[in-house]
Amino acid sequence: MNPLFRLAVAAQFVLVGSGAVLAQTASSSLDVSILAINDFHGNLEPPNGGIRIRDPGDPSKLIAVPSGGAEAMATLVKQLRGANRNSVFVAAGDLIGASPLLSGLFHDEPTVEALSMMGLEASAVGNHEFDEGKDELLRMQNGGCHPKDTCRGPHPFKGAQYQYLAATTIDTATGKTILPAYFIKEFDGIPVAFIGLTLKDTPNIVMPSGVAGLTFQDEAETVNALVPELRAKGIEAIVVLIHEGGFPTGDYNECPGISGPIVDIVKRLDMAVDVVVSGHTHRAYNCRIDDRLVTSGDKFGTLVTSISLTLDRTTRDILHSKADNIVVRTDTYAKDPEQTALLQDYRTLAAPLANRVVGISAAYLSKNDTPTGETPLGDVIADAQLAATWTERGGKAVIAFMNPGGIRTDLLRSEGGNVTYAELFAVQPFSNALVTMDLTGAQIKALLEQQWINQPKPRILQVSKGFTYTWDNARSVEDRVLADSITLNGHPLAMAMTYRVTVNSFLADGGDGFSVLKQGKNLQYGPSDIDAFSAYFAGNSPIAPGPLDRIKRLN
Repeated sequence: MNPLFRLAVAAQFVLVGSGAVLAQTASSSLDVSILAINDFHGNLEPPNGGIRIRDPGDPSKLIAVPSGGAEAMATLVKQLRGANRNSVFVAAGDLIGASPLLSGLFHDEPTVEALSMMGLEASAVGNHEFDEGKDELLRMQNGGCHPKDTCRGPHPFKGAQYQYLAATTIDTATGKTILPAYFIKEFDGIPVAFIGLTLKDTPNIVMPSGVAGLTFQDEAETVNALVPELRAKGIEAIVVLIHEGGFPTGDYNECPGISGPIVDIVKRLDMAVDVVVSGHTHRAYNCRIDDRLVTSGDKFGTLVTSISLTLDRTTRDILHSKADNIVVRTDTYAKDPEQTALLQDYRTLAAPLANRVVGISAAYLSKNDTPTGETPLGDVIADAQLAATWTERGGKAVIAFMNPGGIRTDLLRSEGGNVTYAELFAVQPFSNALVTMDLTGAQIKALLEQQWINQPKPRILQVSKGFTYTWDNARSVEDRVLADSITLNGHPLAMAMTYRVTVNSFLADGGDGFSVLKQGKNLQYGPSDIDAFSAYFAGNSPIAPGPLDRIKRLN
């Protein structure tokens, strides 16, 4: 806001009196409602566990609130938009990708249709929008059949009726953004700009081949460079939709102790930016950073962020802003009939595969980090990948590594323990091929060190049975793994010896910063990770969590 305008308002208050100022404010300002989501990830149906929030009766405890899903969200969005004709529905990226079967089986076309039907108008591009590469992202925007799987849905795919925004994503061949940098909407003649951008580290967390030929520029520098262009168009109210976020310590509508990349980014933004809608970290917060509103709405559609703006009709800038993260409670909001009909069309097509029982789980399998980084579900997945590739025909693998980011949700145990294909798909929704390669012991040691090198937080690879090692948290980032602790089936790993190692195709391409894997030789491609996972359950049920003794930690 212009400081001179603030002074003018203050002077009016002193000279005219509070009653006159209230009347003047009512006639010279405009209330606008922004509804926002982030990290929906194709969760058309309510995710298992809903959202965990502090217990209102005992703030020291957390409770799970059933929430999310397109049907309840559509009802809430419709109610909120109905309360103010000057409203807009936007998003901060990762609407698709890493999706449950109902969306993922159809390459996320159902999610794009559902959000379009809700009236979504603009979204930043997230890193997961690149899961199948740039061309597939453009198909999501423009429509048409999938190039390999053709048209599998109940009707032709028309593409997103909302606009994807990619201010930081540059096609190196043309020097231009692959999608528009911003979206402008007028409210009673007052324009508001929404700049959309993904995080600059996108190439480090997606399959490199999927973003070949693209560069991702600095977030704050990109926004600041656009401010003069927007002001030349007469725009003073600027909102940033950014697929990057932070890590708060409080509840879903608070912001104590927030840390992470979003803090530095916001502090470097031009003061012309008034509001920042963020995402990526799958956390919920309602913050003031550098005197600006900064929000995030958890993940999987469990929250809708309702932002109230007061626009000055004279300066066309934002006078005030506040936000409320609203839980999309499935016991409060009725199912929207249009969404229900859309989902049912896709459920009918997906049901034969989705409902197939593939095995039995003897217990709940968690993906949650332990102090060592090893997880019960991670162990099972790594074992499944080794089992799929250990034969001579399969690749003769002796070790398998699984990236933790590829494990998307816990595997809950239903009554009776039956596990369906849809439940396994929700855990591993990327359908990456397994790749078996030659690596030396020294390369494996270097791979393990990359769990900390240039990582936003430790990415502890899940390892298959028979492989063990110890890491020391007190040692330097480049040398945390004790070389003499690395063993395979009880024998020390020989640094000069060659071993057959299995990873998924995302890792094999150097994803998540594990560039050592691009040095692998004698590559052999195997089944998809989900097929290996399914086959392992079919052949080894009931599956129970193991002792978590493969990775050890000092300090």
